[in-house]
Order: sequence, then structure tokens, then C-alpha cells
Amino acid sequence: MSMQKFSLEAIQKVRKYIQEALAVKDTEEQSQAWAGLEDDAEPPEPESLDDLSGVFTFGGLSPEDVSTPNLEGYWFVSTVNPAAALLKLPGLQVKPNYRLVSYLYRASQNGIGLVFSLPETLSTTAQLEKVLAKSGGIAQPPCPEGALPNFMEAIEGDRSPVSFMVASILRRELQEFGAVGKRCNWNHHRLIDAIPTKLSWVWRVDPPKDLLPKVKVLPDGQAAVEFFSCRIGESIMLYRHLDQYPAGQYKAASLDKALAVAQR
Repeated sequence: MSMQKFSLEAIQKVRKYIQEALAVKDTEEQSQAWAGLEDDAEPPEPESLDDLSGVFTFGGLSPEDVSTPNLEGYWFVSTVNPAAALLKLPGLQVKPNYRLVSYLYRASQNGIGLVFSLPETLSTTAQLEKVLAKSGGIAQPPCPEGALPNFMEAIEGDRSPVSFMVASILRRELQEFGAVGKRCNWNHHRLIDAIPTKLSWVWRVDPPKDLLPKVKVLPDGQAAVEFFSCRIGESIMLYRHLDQYPAGQYKAASLDKALAVAQR
């Protein structure tokens, strides 16, 4: 059994890197950014998360083969390649012959996105756009043929402590992909490694003694990730995030539990 702790600074840098890779921009900026990657321009590299690995190969849509974004309240194929978030991060990669693809929904100041894992043969633009005719409003999203039940099922890695911590942050950022306005949730969470002392807290459980991000890997290949956040908004709350990974998978069972609320 091994336990590894990570600095808050390292985890914050990983999160920022993933957010930048998944950022939704206007149509012209997306096309320029995609073209830059295809011309071997490298995205910003995190400064630390222990030992960073090399560049992972990624694939997806070409900029000339995407639907035109809109604000009219219907779904469209996004130009964002979710696998780009793995380019400079250690321990994880998309399984061979699979691709991560994305859709967006925009209506006025609100919107959401969806990420799917697909066999490479089913990830063409024509295949992705085929299901748009059957989609409706925000409550009737597209579901492309061959999509895995959970997009993390297409992720594999070296089973190192670093890989599990990265997977936990990556999954939450992918779930929040494209969310704006009232659809944001995880985006309101700020990672912490200590209880903020400028606020008075009402605890629902005993206060945790160690808030450093940490990973425990068991001899049988199972793993657990624990980290903490402060959710800002109308109510300020402290959360504990616990992910449990089965042997041989990066699809976790997760518990995001509110531990305390700040007094006004």
C-alpha cells in the first residue's frame, strides 16, 4: 500500500492547464487554436506535478469539418478536442482506437456541453452530426452511436498515484465542459489545503485534520483519491471529494460531501 500527497500548487496548475485546453472560444479563435496545435505548436506546460510525462497523441475533428456554433438554443458539434487536455499530463491517455468528442448547447447567457467517448470509426463529423436531428432542447441532448456509458471508460494509464489524481481533476473538468451561467457547478469550487480562517464555520462533521490532496494505491490495484474545496456563491461551503477506483479502471465511484457552511 502506498500513499502520496501532492502540493496544492501542483494540483491547481494541473486544473488550470486542463481548463485552458477545454476552453470554449468563439468560432474563429477555436479554428486558429486547433490549427496551431496541428502545426506542432505546443500548449502551455504545467510547471510541476512530480514528473511530467511526454506528449500524448490525440485525435478528433478537423476545423473545416465542424458545425457552426449558435446562440439559438440547439445542439451543435464542438471544435474543442477534449483529448487535448491530456497532451502534457502524466500517466493517462485515450485508449487506442477511441476518441473523445464534444457537443455544445448555447441559449442567451446559459449553456452546457457534453463529452463522449467513441470508437474511432464512429467519431467522424458525419456520424456526430447524424444524431443532431433527433436532439431537442437542453433536456434532449444528442447521444452519438457507439458512445460508451461513461467517457472515462476510454481512458487508460500507468496506475500511478499521479495518474489517479489527474483523472479525478480531469473527470470533473470534462463534466463541466461548456457550462456557462446557471449551468456551472464545479467551476465554483476552489481547491484548498487548509481551512480558511477568515470565516466562521458551522461543521456538519468533525473537521478534517489533513486537507492536502492525496492518493492511496492498494496492492490489488484499487486506488482512492481525496482532496478538498471551498465552494463560493450564495452559500460558502467546504467540500470533501473522495474518488474510489477499481482495479484496472479509471472510472471512479465518487462522493462529493459538504462538510461545513460559512456563517454570514
